[in-house]
Amino acid sequence: MSLLADYRKHTEERAKLGVPPLPLTAKQVVDLVELLKADKIEEEEYLLDLLNNNVPAGVDDAAYVKAAFLNAIVHEDAHSHVIDRMDAVKILGKMLGGFNVGPLIDGLRNRNVAIAQESADQLKNTILVYADFEVIKELMEHGNLFAKEVIESWANAEWFYNKPEMDKEITLTVYKIPGETNTDDLSPASEAFTRADIPLHANSFLVNRMDKPLETMAELKKKGHPLAYVGDVVGTGSSRKSGINSVQWHMGKDIDGIPGKRTGGVVIGSIIAPIFFNTAEDSGCIPIQAPVDKLETGDVITVKPFDGVIEKDGEVVSEFKIEPNTLPDEMRAGGRVPLIIGKGLTAKAREALGMDAGDIFMTPDIPEDNGKGFTLAQKMVGKACGIEGIKPGTYCEPIATTVGSQDTTGPMTRDEVKDLAALSFGADMVMQSFCHTAAYPKPSDIELQHTLPEFWTSRKGFILRPGDGVIHSWLNRLCLPDTVGTGGDSHTRFPIGISFPAGSGLVAFAGVTGMLPLTMPESVLVRFSGEMQPGITLRDMVNAIPHQAIKDGLLTVAKAGKKNIFSGRVLEIEGLEQLKCEQAFELSDASAERSAAACTVYLDKEPIIEYLESNIVLIEELINQGYEDKATLQRRADKMKEWIKNPELLKADPDAEYAAVIEINMNKITEPILACPNDPDDVKTLTEIHEAGLKTEIDEVFVGSCMTNIGLFRANAEVLRGEGAVKAKLWICPPTKMDEKTLQEEGYYSVFGMAGARTEIPGCSLCMGNQASVAQNAYVFSTSTRNFDNRLGKGSQVYLGSAELAAVVALKGKLPTATEYAEIVADKIKPEMTDEIYKYLNFNKVSKEELEAMVG
Repeated sequence: MSLLADYRKHTEERAKLGVPPLPLTAKQVVDLVELLKADKIEEEEYLLDLLNNNVPAGVDDAAYVKAAFLNAIVHEDAHSHVIDRMDAVKILGKMLGGFNVGPLIDGLRNRNVAIAQESADQLKNTILVYADFEVIKELMEHGNLFAKEVIESWANAEWFYNKPEMDKEITLTVYKIPGETNTDDLSPASEAFTRADIPLHANSFLVNRMDKPLETMAELKKKGHPLAYVGDVVGTGSSRKSGINSVQWHMGKDIDGIPGKRTGGVVIGSIIAPIFFNTAEDSGCIPIQAPVDKLETGDVITVKPFDGVIEKDGEVVSEFKIEPNTLPDEMRAGGRVPLIIGKGLTAKAREALGMDAGDIFMTPDIPEDNGKGFTLAQKMVGKACGIEGIKPGTYCEPIATTVGSQDTTGPMTRDEVKDLAALSFGADMVMQSFCHTAAYPKPSDIELQHTLPEFWTSRKGFILRPGDGVIHSWLNRLCLPDTVGTGGDSHTRFPIGISFPAGSGLVAFAGVTGMLPLTMPESVLVRFSGEMQPGITLRDMVNAIPHQAIKDGLLTVAKAGKKNIFSGRVLEIEGLEQLKCEQAFELSDASAERSAAACTVYLDKEPIIEYLESNIVLIEELINQGYEDKATLQRRADKMKEWIKNPELLKADPDAEYAAVIEINMNKITEPILACPNDPDDVKTLTEIHEAGLKTEIDEVFVGSCMTNIGLFRANAEVLRGEGAVKAKLWICPPTKMDEKTLQEEGYYSVFGMAGARTEIPGCSLCMGNQASVAQNAYVFSTSTRNFDNRLGKGSQVYLGSAELAAVVALKGKLPTATEYAEIVADKIKPEMTDEIYKYLNFNKVSKEELEAMVG
């Protein structure tokens, strides 16, 4: 079957799903080129439309074929009756950057003045040029007037002024989703394998939350206005750019010449989760935090961004402050990311021409210095910016030293890197994992596992293998103290240094440029004192944070008018300085459930040195076993060695200022604290759960996720040992293959087997909710990260707590009383056993043969 027949059939099949056809592949573009070069061209209008509008931009392989064909026409090495040389230059100019830049630069040298002028005109609106800027600058310096035109245009920011300003008034129809919507509602984990196919994935938008959402939106659009996404609390949970992609697909507008993507859109929420807010900014979607109690589905409203009001029927029904103050520039540029790239290009051009910085763009508001000191987080970000510290509210661009991506966002990150026209990573360490799909891969997952490694390592990134384990358990081992990073997963929360998790677009940007755009948040200090009591675990300390915040009036469970002191702020933890780094991650990891922007845990040097010495040996064994990129891995190991030689740590100033200080006395925590169904903020002690009359019978128990480490599996097994089959279905999933192999060698898998547990390969398993799941409507006890509706299984009701309590629950088939728990754990885990049970993986203290087996 011919290209046209095949693609028309594909288009019809996609139309039945309500979505446009997929962009052309490189092979299809090759066939298209041959049709366009033919002496007799049939259906020329259709062929030209495919070339103009159905080929990906950037550095996609299909874009390479398209750019090469057009360049050949410009140089008269190829001919088409329907595309002349000027047409070819104009089409090249719509390809954003990457493979089209070289041909356009060649055009500047063309002896045909019209071709040279058109090439210059197209480059003036192209900002993704990277190192090619120097090529154009050199042409200018050698007297090429067209190159000079381009540099002057960039210096005057014509690429920016040629775009329309953000509208002063926007008329919209409200689509309101009451209560809290998390990114699982917007982008269901069960459909993660379709995320890179934005239109198709958008078909799953809100289907688990609302009745007939697609039909409702279609009906609302009949009013003739774009829709606004409105909610009380919007975008909590995972850092899924796919959530924003779906909002924009349904509520945004097409991008000329870019298939399968849209931009624009408006999101209004009384609270918008910080990662979601940033992802909207980056993508050209206007995020507005404003009271929504007077807005209902079907209302026609007028948003006046510069006035800070929302009107309905001529009356003001909500007021807001536009944030950040540079948002109008961001939206004009097409999003925060293109604005940053474009501003950088303009600055380079002005420098090349000997011009001052100018006042073309809005400058971020700078808060007044109150004379107070810096918190630990503010010092870490300051260090990454080359200064002492960064005060809250200050815009900055810290160096992103460590960047992570996982497999359900990996395809989108890959596509974003292509869209950024980048052929190399600029960040020092960019890691990719396969933890979310390794256990039960779909055909699309298998294809990704085969194709992504070459893409990643060719850009000098480090890539794991399916079955290696959870992204965070690995990425943490690559971190450097007191540095800044990010990752395409909301649980990218380093136990040393600081991470600001992000959607795949910002992760790609950080990976490519090695920097992270950030408006420094305020901080909340959580200070622990006293000693941890017998039977009490770090997971109880995790849940003690919201438990105490509720007592202090800083957090509420109800969504309407919700109060959350942590939202959008950095959670800074002190008082646990001797924790191992693996333990510290339990605390930092859970800051995601607080909707915090980031987390720091102040540790002493000794546990950090111990961690790095172990990690150096692991990294060098990865190199020995053929992991790539070797140079990137060795560079990170060498930097760890350098830090150990002079182990200096930052520390908060005594007079640092916090939005709130929460004091937690561990002496007073004498029984487990759990998160109750289905809200990680709804925390109660075991006694409070029983007194509240909540259902305590449990059907299934899951022990796994990035919230666990090898010590917790040993502890769980010791409680199970000798008790026979458990009453609740038990799932066991270690976070890494090294944990799995060590537990097997130590005989703990026989204990799990005798208990009747189902063991999963290392990875995310039930925690992600995209593969295996618990029974429908099951009551579950889990050690996983969060318990949003339907995450572990449809209709599931999930308690979150410790691995030790998980074992007791599995044995009894229900939540025990506080007394029962204390008696069982005290009997099973004696004080003299704890050093061996809670012993962490120190790769520098095992034999060469053991290390090879663990990593192999």
